[in-house]
Amino acid sequence: METPFVDWLLERIPADARLEVPPGDDACVLRPPALRRTVVTVDMLTEGVDFILGPDCSSRQVGHKALGVNLSDLAAMGARPEAALVAVCLPRHNGSAIAHGLWEGIETLAAAEGITLAGGDTNAWDGGLVMSITAIGSVPPGKAWRRDGALPGDLLVATGSFGGSLLGRHLAVEPRCRAALEIAERFAVHAAIDVSDGLSLDLARMMRASGTCGVVRLASVPIHPDAVRMSRQPGDTRSPLEHALGDGEDFELLLALAPADAIQLVATGEELTGIQLSIIGEVRAGQGLVAEAPDGTQRPLPPQGFLHDFEA
Repeated sequence: METPFVDWLLERIPADARLEVPPGDDACVLRPPALRRTVVTVDMLTEGVDFILGPDCSSRQVGHKALGVNLSDLAAMGARPEAALVAVCLPRHNGSAIAHGLWEGIETLAAAEGITLAGGDTNAWDGGLVMSITAIGSVPPGKAWRRDGALPGDLLVATGSFGGSLLGRHLAVEPRCRAALEIAERFAVHAAIDVSDGLSLDLARMMRASGTCGVVRLASVPIHPDAVRMSRQPGDTRSPLEHALGDGEDFELLLALAPADAIQLVATGEELTGIQLSIIGEVRAGQGLVAEAPDGTQRPLPPQGFLHDFEA
């Protein structure tokens, strides 16, 4: 039942000075940090599209992912996580166990990333699990990273490695919030985006917003071992590089910086952030994407990745 679960939940949400009115009322009241701007993002996960509950996917993992993908969006804005609101539509069958698992996944990641749980809503129906989280962050005035600031001559820097996420990493999202804050404090990032739908697709989005062309040095794309494993599965005809460029669900950051800053960031970044950083290409005048082979030859690069389909 909803009321016992909500009571159980409220007992477990720790008090936080950022909340003037804590969870349990009709709405929370958030104290915005002084001299900072508020950043708000929302993301929804749907069973059968973003996950399938079962032996390979627990509700705890879904809770972790639901918060993680929102925190990844905050990281892409260079924002510090502050608070989150959770809305969930539970299946009537086994809904209580699912709800408790969701909370475990959310609570653990929230504590690790320093975000307070400000409230939300619960519902039940005869369909699958649907979950939406609204995450709130903060940045200094005028310092939010955006997609539309990449300049010709900038270098493209990526965190981590790409491809093969559906072998399990898509449920174990590691949002790059702390890395983003470290980078933002020391470097001027001209443009940024998180890679959720595919490296080439999300780069194309950044380039379109910026009115520029992205050149991807294919030999420099960091390929995750999972991409190699996926390419070896029976019936898979894509190369590890193709997986890296188009699989999505990597939740890494893609940044555009001036050359000197990009080179310094990559040289010092792993010590600074604890994660690998790589220069994977550059920004030039023009439109679209270009793939540059190791021998220097270039060709158009069609964006590949995941898009939701809507019928007319």
